[in-house]
Amino acid sequence: MSTVNPVLPWQQNDWQHLQRYVLQNRIPQALLISGNKGLGKHLLANQFAAALLCSKPHSDGTACGHCQSCVLFNAQTHPDILHIHPEETGKNITIAQIRSLTAKLTLKPQFERYRVAIINPADQMNNAAANAFLKCLEEPNERTSIILITGKPNRLPATIISRCQKLNITPPDKTSLLAWLKQNNIHDDLEVLCSLAKNAPLLIQQYVTDQHITTRNECFKQWAAIAKRQNHPVIVAEQWLNVPESALLFWLTSWVMDLIKCVYQVKAAHLYNPDLTKPLQELAGQLELTGLYKLYDVLLLSQQRLNTQINKQLMLEEILIDWSNLNPESQPWQNKHLDKVSYPLQ
Repeated sequence: MSTVNPVLPWQQNDWQHLQRYVLQNRIPQALLISGNKGLGKHLLANQFAAALLCSKPHSDGTACGHCQSCVLFNAQTHPDILHIHPEETGKNITIAQIRSLTAKLTLKPQFERYRVAIINPADQMNNAAANAFLKCLEEPNERTSIILITGKPNRLPATIISRCQKLNITPPDKTSLLAWLKQNNIHDDLEVLCSLAKNAPLLIQQYVTDQHITTRNECFKQWAAIAKRQNHPVIVAEQWLNVPESALLFWLTSWVMDLIKCVYQVKAAHLYNPDLTKPLQELAGQLELTGLYKLYDVLLLSQQRLNTQINKQLMLEEILIDWSNLNPESQPWQNKHLDKVSYPLQ
């Protein structure tokens, strides 16, 4: 959404970095903003875009919020701000979208200031789109700045990264984070939330709104019940279809990582899920490291396949069957349908 927002507290140093670009009159043709989810990368990009478009910016470089450009920006009708993102959830940014962007960038900005294009998430450009975008970078346009946003910069081609100015957003320190959370009336389960969200304030805020901890605890109970032969992998996989896949795979991966740590008798303070220490230790006491590492590999592969047309239910079935068969008290499920699950397209 294109709105002029205040700079977030933990982004002050990042904003000063962007402000220097303006003060020194060296606006980057391409700026790569990276960092974990929940740190406000898009908000910062919008703030910078608003400042570049504003005809009467404040002395600190922020947009005034009242000029014609700011009014249009807030109404999401400014002709010199372009947003490129996947047309559908889970899809890639296509070459057609990049070609359309390139065609628009050949025209002069309609206002006297800059024109800004925001590509988010930039790592979801497919190969053809990335190649087309590279050509766009090689032929800079007048008064134009392109902002790429990504939480996975390693998925971008090195040729694109090398042509961008870079800004990596980092989480706030723990004291500042806890102060911000309390200011926003978030007081419960702080340690667990901080661990699960990797200290990303906006993600923690979203977790509270979505009752993330409650859902995660229910999923953990079902996962533990499978290990004890009290629940069936296929039934649980079907029930989990209503849970966001990215969150679910993160939980599963973090549980397996914690189990590995428990086998090595790592202290609870160093676990991703310190509140689940006791049940994790009980599970770890009857598992072999070799099987846990294999399951961990399956989970990493599943995360890579999330943005493909994979059958999500079969993916979850395979993970949960592998998990069930890790436990020494369990015998492999005899139903032939469950012996080995493939990955047909939907």
